[in-house]
Amino acid sequence: MNNDINRSQVPESPPVPERGATAPVELLANRVRLRPYRPADAGAVFAATVESFGTVGRWMAWCHAGYAENEAVTWVEKCAAMWQAGEAYEFGIFDADGRYVGGAGINDINRLNNLANLGYWIRQSRQGEGLATEAVRRLVRFGFETVGLTRIEIVAAVDNGGSRRVAEKSGATLECIARNRLVVGGRPVAAAVHSLTP
Repeated sequence: MNNDINRSQVPESPPVPERGATAPVELLANRVRLRPYRPADAGAVFAATVESFGTVGRWMAWCHAGYAENEAVTWVEKCAAMWQAGEAYEFGIFDADGRYVGGAGINDINRLNNLANLGYWIRQSRQGEGLATEAVRRLVRFGFETVGLTRIEIVAAVDNGGSRRVAEKSGATLECIARNRLVVGGRPVAAAVHSLTP
């Protein structure tokens, strides 16, 4: 038996994705522009959060009654630090007129298994316009092409119909309903786990 291998027939291993931080970048979609947060965005984040307590606050603990402007300032500063460290890539979502409409980001990055979570929210007055879907589709491309991920998950509480519709419209595949996957309102709830791959 001949154990010689014709090296030209052996496929090359795919390149290992870059593990460091990614340079800040703006992403354009049809009706939205995504960019890293700037210190001057804190006021807009605060106003959008206060406006959205009735809808976003139902699912996300950070959007709570009594949300203070210093929390928005802290969030913007934390986003910059996480981006620089390559721990998360959080973007503000802006409409064609430059108005802040919400946020989306790639976070909970697992470098060992090359996957991450993708989260998003839209301020209450702009929900239902399809802006989240546009932002998510563009952010998914960033996750695969720039960050080098091989799996992105979108996890939404089972009863969070709006977020689940965005995941589906973005092309994510529903893989399962996971028991006690999220904590909402201080209690564990089942969540729909969606995934996207390159």
